[in-house]
Amino acid sequence: MSMIEKIHDLGVKSEYAYIGGFASIALSFTSWLISRGKPSHSRAQSDRWGIFVGHWAPTFFAIGIALRLEEKKK
Repeated sequence: MSMIEKIHDLGVKSEYAYIGGFASIALSFTSWLISRGKPSHSRAQSDRWGIFVGHWAPTFFAIGIALRLEEKKK
């Protein structure tokens, strides 16, 4: 049994992963914007925060695709 099968059996749907991907994009922009507004943070630090959170989106979308394939299989 694969990890995706286990996640699917726990009731996690592909839509949840897609929502997580879009939410991480919004969170990336928000964290970048908030970090830019703080005088103690440099511009480079703000960019790193946005990029760090932005890397979550492809992971969520990939999990969503794998779950979608699992849903079609069953």
